[in-house]
Amino acid sequence: MTDKIETHEFQAETRKVLDIVINSLYTERDIFVRELISNAADALEKYRHQSLVEKPEFDAHVPLEITIDCNDKDHILTITDSGIGMTREELEKYLGTIAHSGSGQFWDQLAEAAKKDVSLIGQFGVGFYSAFMAAEKVCVQSRSWDGSEGYEWESDGSGTYSLKPCEGLHRGTKIILSLKEEAHEYATKFAIERIIQQYSSFVPFPIIVEGKKVNTVQAIWTRSKNEITDEEYTEFYKYVGNAVDDPQYRIHFSADAPLAINALLYVPNENLETLGMGRMQPGVNLYCQKVLIDQHSENILPEWLRFLKGVVDSEDLPLNISRQALQDNALVYKLRKVITKRFLKFLKEEAKNDTEKYNGFWKSFGIFIKEGVTTDFEYRDELGELLRFQSSKSKEGELISLADYVRRMKEGQDNIYYINGPSRQALESGPYTEMFRKKDIEILFTLEPIDDFVLNHLGSYDDKKLVSADRADLRLPETTTNADQADNESNQEEPLVKEQVEALCKWMKEVLGDRINEVVSSDRLVDSPAMIVNADGYLTSSMERVLQATSQEETLAMSGKKNIEINPASPLIKKLSGLRETEQDFARDVTEQIFDNAMIQAGLLVDSQKMVSRNYRILDKMANAI
Repeated sequence: MTDKIETHEFQAETRKVLDIVINSLYTERDIFVRELISNAADALEKYRHQSLVEKPEFDAHVPLEITIDCNDKDHILTITDSGIGMTREELEKYLGTIAHSGSGQFWDQLAEAAKKDVSLIGQFGVGFYSAFMAAEKVCVQSRSWDGSEGYEWESDGSGTYSLKPCEGLHRGTKIILSLKEEAHEYATKFAIERIIQQYSSFVPFPIIVEGKKVNTVQAIWTRSKNEITDEEYTEFYKYVGNAVDDPQYRIHFSADAPLAINALLYVPNENLETLGMGRMQPGVNLYCQKVLIDQHSENILPEWLRFLKGVVDSEDLPLNISRQALQDNALVYKLRKVITKRFLKFLKEEAKNDTEKYNGFWKSFGIFIKEGVTTDFEYRDELGELLRFQSSKSKEGELISLADYVRRMKEGQDNIYYINGPSRQALESGPYTEMFRKKDIEILFTLEPIDDFVLNHLGSYDDKKLVSADRADLRLPETTTNADQADNESNQEEPLVKEQVEALCKWMKEVLGDRINEVVSSDRLVDSPAMIVNADGYLTSSMERVLQATSQEETLAMSGKKNIEINPASPLIKKLSGLRETEQDFARDVTEQIFDNAMIQAGLLVDSQKMVSRNYRILDKMANAI
């Protein structure tokens, strides 16, 4: 009887699914190693739990582990576990019939019994059939934990399988794969170790390849934070992030609702994108009970958080039968939302608790926060709280938040004002901040080209509208300051009278032509003779400068013309008013130069060759007058 071999046919459904598994279900052949290891871990977990419920007598001394042997000469891969094993009936049930999942049924029973400490991964059945992607023949030798007779299951995946008794087996299951010609690489130690490192590093049982344990890194994200040392956190970061430096921040948290989540995320020290190393790929890996589901996942975090490194593990993720795609987009969205909000909350707390450290983070990774504001409406308000800028009331290099600005706003002030420029010094000496300084109103300095896009997308903060100081319709609130009083008491330069201003504006418009929308008298210039302002108020000069650099002509066509505001009290403007009547050609050159100077201060492009030639004419005229 022990030599009797039984031959059975797969059920029709089994043959159909087997064909799908082998030919089209999995996009990467490596997956079969992950599936078989996960099944082995399931069997070990089952035995571990069963041994707690009922003390085993058979092979109780055998350690719980997975061993893998690579026979490169004969092209055979063997994966063995010392788990719960299978009886003859279970081999036929689980390997001969699709839609029977030992792990799934076992998990349901455990759930009913409220055994929450047991974790089972994978579904023994469909995952097992992935072995036929690489093997021309699969032999399964198994002996149940109860000590009953061992059996051998064998098939070439063509439609039948055989069952026969097998003597001399220990507890557990051994899977012997005779590899296809195109899959001989899987009989090499190097290939198997590579796959284990990628997919199965954190399986909670030892995986031994050719006598060496290869999963040496612990899944520390499943442990309590109180049990983990700083050194362990750092070492894990270096492993999962392929890094050599220490992380700047780390956040380790668990959640039970709306999903069961364990997450361990790190902020690196360096932003590789600013170091010229190209766009970073997402750095967070998605696990389901310690088994890799999606490496460098693009699903679980917004793209603007691609700089984060680490792991997210959720027991609640529904997987398709290949484990390679998430079935339920709604759950993926919930997962992404929970993790994103927790990280943003973490950053907000860190910014409050350690301003200097957060400013270091902002210097390296603030560009990603800005990207989030411009691309992700869902988290725009939370991201707005994390923005940092210099301002006219902050010290050189000191950064403030929008909340800081709002707390210092003048009584009656309804807007948050900002202006873009290449440097703080350029802005402080430029025309746009003169009236702010006179009225003692704070203004934010946006020093990066993207900043105006960011604030334009944000729109408002704490019900205060964000307004660029280069708008033509800007009206500052009335305030009384010591500076105002000093100005009133001093001898002020008398401005041109209204008729003179109107005549000069009309003449300058004729000189500048279509390059300018209007020439108007300014009520906010103090010392500077003129400045360029945006008539439509949509695109700031900084935004237009970026679009010019990227040659987005269609967008530029929508921006409209600029206005030039002149200061009727400026000595230069007053002299120009008289000069246009006595030396009109020279006055034209002066007008053109005033316009070009204002354009340069606005950060907009000018024809440098024409400007240089004109400068020489003006200098020559001045030299002859000496």
